[in-house]
Amino acid sequence: MEKLQKMISEKSVVIFSKNSCCMSHTVKTLFLDLGVNPTIYELDEINKGREIEQALAQLGCSPTVPVVCIGGKLVGGANQVMSLHLNRSLIPMLKCVGALWV
Repeated sequence: MEKLQKMISEKSVVIFSKNSCCMSHTVKTLFLDLGVNPTIYELDEINKGREIEQALAQLGCSPTVPVVCIGGKLVGGANQVMSLHLNRSLIPMLKCVGALWV
């Protein structure tokens, strides 16, 4: 859990993902299209990816991918991110943490 907290707090936007997950692809594409350069952890490719996924589940993330953290805080999965984007809250949030300059 401590390692997870460190990963989340080191960068302004962190995405936990799996290459095999279509919703992960959608979320990553959204951030990249907005001009954000997120730190992406592909849990099916990195060492201890399974442990990180279990720690995300302990935080209440269900499903465990994709999971987005902005400014060191857990935002949630694809539904939460898309809701923020549709109600025009995502871009101001990204600007606030310095992840977006537009």
